[in-house]
Amino acid sequence: MEKKIRQPQQDRSTEKKNRIIRASYEVFAEVGYYAANTVEIAKRAGVSTGIVYSYFKDKRDILQYVIKKYIDEVSKPLMEIMTITEDKLDLERLIPLIIDKTIEIHQKNAHLHNALHALESTDNGVNSAFLSLEEHVTKNLSDAFASANMQIENPKEKIHLAMNMIQSFAHESVYDKHDYIDYKAMREIVIKTLLNIFK
Repeated sequence: MEKKIRQPQQDRSTEKKNRIIRASYEVFAEVGYYAANTVEIAKRAGVSTGIVYSYFKDKRDILQYVIKKYIDEVSKPLMEIMTITEDKLDLERLIPLIIDKTIEIHQKNAHLHNALHALESTDNGVNSAFLSLEEHVTKNLSDAFASANMQIENPKEKIHLAMNMIQSFAHESVYDKHDYIDYKAMREIVIKTLLNIFK
């Protein structure tokens, strides 16, 4: 018989569940998913392990909530940049803002980013969540271009390539840090390349 999972009905219960998710977010970021345990998560959340298991089936169930929180954390700031109501989007201004915000997001979430991406190739749920994020960002940016009356050929394909380039540059800047790379010069190259893609 499958265990019945409690659904929060009151503000206090919702806050308790959110505390467990936040604690899990922190623990997964610090030690990774596999090394994390519900005892530490419960301790960090200020609840008993029994309470954790009353809201979640298991650690894998908690992971799904952590991924959703992570995706909200990384996508919301980028979407906010795009909420600009102009007749034409100023890409010369927007592209550097998106690049810098992507780097900031990677810096802020570096440990959890690594922990989640380590699961991406072996966990279909994690992989699907990241694919959905890419689709969400691509569609929203494409809609923003259309709303701004920008006639761009193959916008979704170009946006997807641009996202990959920006992600790659953010990874280089935050994680790799090669001594032989001038990252200021590379940033300018990325900006110029992206401006040319969207001409």
